[in-house]
Amino acid sequence: MKLREVLATNLKHFRLAAGLSQEELAHRAHLDRTYVSSLERGRYSASIDKIESLIAPSVSSRRAMVERKRFSAWTLVATGLNSGGCA
Repeated sequence: MKLREVLATNLKHFRLAAGLSQEELAHRAHLDRTYVSSLERGRYSASIDKIESLIAPSVSSRRAMVERKRFSAWTLVATGLNSGGCA
């Protein structure tokens, strides 16, 4: 799994865990919602500055955003991570 895919999966996971919509996360990070959507689908790669702005509203640890994780099948289904994209 490429780092872009790891970021896409983790971004969506942490956003949903924080109870944020793409629009709310984008607003808090001062980004466009379509940019957040593209990141979550692995369409774009983000700069370090963009990653940092996304981490603050959704993740307590910077390291967590780029760690490769193995999510259970239930987590993938419950969060919608198995419905296309990079998951």
